[in-house]
Amino acid sequence: MSEITPAIVAEHGLSPDEYERVLHALGRAPNLTELGIFSVMWSEHCSYKSSRIHLKKLPTTAPWVICGPGENAGVIDIGDGDAAIFKMESHNHPSYIEPYQGAATGVGGILRDVFTMGARPVANMNALRFGDPAHPKMRHLISGVVAGIGGYGNCVGVPTVGGETNFDPAYNGNILVNAMTVGVAKTDKIFYSAAAGIGNPVVYVGSKTGRDGIHGATMASADFGEDSEEKRPTVQVGDPFTEKLLIEACLELMASDAIVAIQDMGAAGLTSSSVEMASKGGVGIKLVMDQVPCRETGMTPYEMMLSESQERMLMVLKPGREAEAEAIFHKWELDFAVIGEVTDTGRMELVWKGDVVADIPLGPLADDAPLYDRPAMSREEYKAWAQVKPLGEVPESTDIAGDLMKLMASPHLASRRWIWEQYDSQVGGDTIQKSGGDAALVRVHGTTKALAITTDCTPRYCYADPYEGGKQAIAEAYRNISAVGATPLAVTNCLNFANPQRPEIMAQIVGCLEGMSDACRALDFPIVSGNVSLYNESKATGGGSAILPTPAIGAVGLMPDWSKSAAIGLKDEGETLLLIGHTKGHVGQSLWLDVCHGRREGEAPPVDLAVERRLGETLRQLIGEGIVSAVHDCSDGGAAVAMAEMALAGSMGFTMTVVPQVANPAAMLFGEDQGRAVVATRDPERVQALANAAELFTIPVGVTGGDAIVFDLVDRGGEQRVGLADLRTAHEAFLPTLMQA
Repeated sequence: MSEITPAIVAEHGLSPDEYERVLHALGRAPNLTELGIFSVMWSEHCSYKSSRIHLKKLPTTAPWVICGPGENAGVIDIGDGDAAIFKMESHNHPSYIEPYQGAATGVGGILRDVFTMGARPVANMNALRFGDPAHPKMRHLISGVVAGIGGYGNCVGVPTVGGETNFDPAYNGNILVNAMTVGVAKTDKIFYSAAAGIGNPVVYVGSKTGRDGIHGATMASADFGEDSEEKRPTVQVGDPFTEKLLIEACLELMASDAIVAIQDMGAAGLTSSSVEMASKGGVGIKLVMDQVPCRETGMTPYEMMLSESQERMLMVLKPGREAEAEAIFHKWELDFAVIGEVTDTGRMELVWKGDVVADIPLGPLADDAPLYDRPAMSREEYKAWAQVKPLGEVPESTDIAGDLMKLMASPHLASRRWIWEQYDSQVGGDTIQKSGGDAALVRVHGTTKALAITTDCTPRYCYADPYEGGKQAIAEAYRNISAVGATPLAVTNCLNFANPQRPEIMAQIVGCLEGMSDACRALDFPIVSGNVSLYNESKATGGGSAILPTPAIGAVGLMPDWSKSAAIGLKDEGETLLLIGHTKGHVGQSLWLDVCHGRREGEAPPVDLAVERRLGETLRQLIGEGIVSAVHDCSDGGAAVAMAEMALAGSMGFTMTVVPQVANPAAMLFGEDQGRAVVATRDPERVQALANAAELFTIPVGVTGGDAIVFDLVDRGGEQRVGLADLRTAHEAFLPTLMQA
């Protein structure tokens, strides 16, 4: 056995103090296999050692929550014996190193998290953050990530129905690829991961184990240096066709009662799956490494335990059911092997060639893993550190048409059609609304019900004020679900931050989580699953130092009758456009100030959670009563951009009269006040009456019709026109031009 030196310990990502804990846990020095197991289980990616203490503050329960955080995915009751199972997860570092496989295996991993609980996946989403489009590496990253997501999702037969894509120089050296999957199961056929039954067989199914992905979890728990290319072997390689077979085989076996527990092999592969299953069940586990199916010769127990080869699952079966299960997996042309058994020792024991090559108590690996309460700046200290410029004098622009064209053509707001047209959004035949609206809508097969799904986050708000930014991310998700007519039910998240050992970064983490927590409580919108991705920063040449704080939110809502849903496209001429919600012209941190005037300054917009709740309830009532024909929430770019997006979606223009009493038309039209939405209706009096009853300010802002957007600036030079054809050309041009350059 090779001696464990301080250099080897450091290579495994363990601090000297953590290595001392290993020595104490074992009562002796570990061998290399044991050190590797501790290293991945104690990595940030697997243990959440810097965030667990704060994650406990999040609200996670509600009458409709069947299973909250702690399992592979969250589970909510959607009525009629049906459950929605969903989760969001990161694959950031792998996607920067090898964008196609990094993104593809991110999709594969999140699919397994969902179907391992018994659900058939029905929809994929993604939330992508890229750097400056002019950065020399960005075209390569965008192309690879989008192709990887499409290549995997399209082949496995699950529709990709929406998501979001942002650009900011802060992501130059560390892009973000967050994948979300939603599945549907019967409430009486949900599967969990806690192993049980002393002597029960532990079974390996799926693909063979290779050397790809070794130390993937450790790599994902460190920032990037100059050697990111050298980390390419830590990126997993995916096979969506095998994943499709694995889904069908698992669901077929799940139709029986043979499975006691099941866990996918994700980050840290066989190590994390076996440790989590045994520790959750309060039992021990013994694995015979000679039985692990390997596709490469001479693999050692160290490599087998740390490999992150894809499309693999671990199960505990009822005794005597092995042959039945084996027949199913062989029918689907997948490997099946009994590799161990459940024990009563509370330990992980690995045997290879007749020798015990690892013997570790499970407590220190899982529940008793390191937990840090890292120092964090106060809100005042953070504000001083962030150096967000106070809002200076607001420009009094009156070129509304010019500003709208500039905003709609910018990387921030330009059409993402080039991206989502590469995704199969219709496979399965249940997609009702896809990319381009406020939320995707996917029918629960064979019913009138539909699930509304959205992803949201505004990182520039989170940087300027982590607390308000965290609130806003939840509030916008709630608003988007409500804007299609669905009732928001629950949230998953992907918390992307930089190095938690920096007090300013911990201030971002703590602030965003506090804001999210307050918003979830106020909106009755619990968090049922999620993922934490830290150390998202780069020292590589051309890269920024740290990403913007990006707590990406994935949300799911329920619509009892999908035929009553709303979309954003204008439908009929002569309808009144009404803006619901109070407008003060908040331009701090707005895209208008940034894109049109080159200034990113001022406070993030405040979020009134009581208003957000009343707005969501009112929108659902308006949609349910059928008195609005189109609905769109106001977010990036304010009301003018929301209305322009409605016009483009419906290929119908509108005329807006801007009265002289409005002191600064651009600030009012492009300001990013929260808690607002635009609706189109033939019954404005009824809409205003319902909104007023909910104590929401309402004002007519336009009349639909024509092939242009017309701003009539009374006493300020009259009409300004933007032809829809010209606007569409500008809006659609950015990504195709970038990717063909």
